[in-house]
Amino acid sequence: MQFCPKCKGLMEPQKKKGRVVLVCRKCGKTKRLDDENNLKLKNKTPEKEPMETDVVVLDKENDIKALPKTRIQCRECENDEAYWWLQQTRSVDEAPTRFFKCTKCGHTWRQYD
Repeated sequence: MQFCPKCKGLMEPQKKKGRVVLVCRKCGKTKRLDDENNLKLKNKTPEKEPMETDVVVLDKENDIKALPKTRIQCRECENDEAYWWLQQTRSVDEAPTRFFKCTKCGHTWRQYD
């Protein structure tokens, strides 16, 4: 890894006129490599592995039963059990919002952590 002597930006190898040279990402300054470096430029992208996800999408009201339950008192009917889920409602650097839905009356409320 080399840095540009002009602007201190990162220099990356590129092929120009059949030779490999270093080119600054910021200012475009080019630096010729000595033959002793003997670099070869290859364009090879790594294969992406499929991503595993724990996200479950619920699209019907009946699917709410797939959510986890917790013991918390509903403000409307004073039932002691509710479904809960997390959702990012604010910026990424802030904690997600926890939502609750009463198992008895269906009242939904949120709790900020």
